[in-house]
Amino acid sequence: MTDDKDVTVFYDERVLAHYPDTNVDFLPGRLDKRVRAILSGLNVQWKYPEHPGRLTAIMELLAREPIPGVRIATGQKATRKQLARVHTTSFLDHIYALRSQSAWLDVDTTAVSPGSVEAAEVAAGTAIAAVEAVVKGESRSAFAVVRPPGHHAEPTRARGFCLFNNVAVAAAHAQAALGCERVLIVDWDAHHGNGTQDIFWADPDVLFFDIHRASPFYPGSGLLTDIGAGLGEGTIVNVPMAGGAGDAAYLKAMREILVPAADFFKPDLVLVSAGFDAHSFDLALNVTYEGFAAMTNVLQQIADKHCHGRLAMVLEGGYNTESLSKSVHAVLAVLAGAEPPEPKVCGIEEVDAAIDFHKDAFKPE
Repeated sequence: MTDDKDVTVFYDERVLAHYPDTNVDFLPGRLDKRVRAILSGLNVQWKYPEHPGRLTAIMELLAREPIPGVRIATGQKATRKQLARVHTTSFLDHIYALRSQSAWLDVDTTAVSPGSVEAAEVAAGTAIAAVEAVVKGESRSAFAVVRPPGHHAEPTRARGFCLFNNVAVAAAHAQAALGCERVLIVDWDAHHGNGTQDIFWADPDVLFFDIHRASPFYPGSGLLTDIGAGLGEGTIVNVPMAGGAGDAAYLKAMREILVPAADFFKPDLVLVSAGFDAHSFDLALNVTYEGFAAMTNVLQQIADKHCHGRLAMVLEGGYNTESLSKSVHAVLAVLAGAEPPEPKVCGIEEVDAAIDFHKDAFKPE
């Protein structure tokens, strides 16, 4: 481990106050009835999978196994002005009106609890704090450990457990207030970042690279042919993956598509929608801890080459608390200077060991 790369983890306990409980009474209305009908059709008791334990697992592992060069800093609340750079006034009015209430917001089971609106403000503001730290040179890289996640949130709609689009808010702030002209956003969550794509669909100054499990996997967007429009045509880059794809496919896509795209775009800042549900424990794809570490190294190289190392990550998905916490830990270790291990094809090491064990068993005497 070298000491030439300092990392700041931004974390604010106010984000834990977002805690929808499907057993409590929600605001009455047609949406509530529709969601209840969906949940009643399930064969098992459904619990809100995006819960505070996701973040406490990350922070507890970091406390048990501290990484030299990693420090913890508190977050901040995003202002309405900062949120309004990517969300409409009517949408913000709607969300603010739900402060201190419980309500369903979408049939995909997006919901709020009494503490959710403030938690979402803090999540977006903490993403901004991470960006400010790297742009101002206060930290070599940064990781915002936040919830609710953000990349499904559209300009006018909360979706997929997301209220405000945290990474989009941070990118817009970097452009409007920090002098960044070109921002690269990389989304490696297992689910496509439909909200981020919508927000920057026609923006030539934001390159959005999204690697995800292909449709019809939720949310069903992110086709290979979705490349943006108008002045932004070509700045949306989607890489749909087959279910079960793992480290080799992810790294090939990043090295052979993302790297040349970044060389062409020349970003002032690299932002990452860092979801970890591509790990096999979340049953969507097969990225390993070593895979996440190796991908982080690719992003570091891009940031070092084009924007003085400015790299900020914002947590998205990842719902198995063991794989989530260990994946984040592996990423932070690389950000802090650890040499990333080279991922191996799953099973090959065990087969090689078996070959060595049995190699003399069937030879003639």
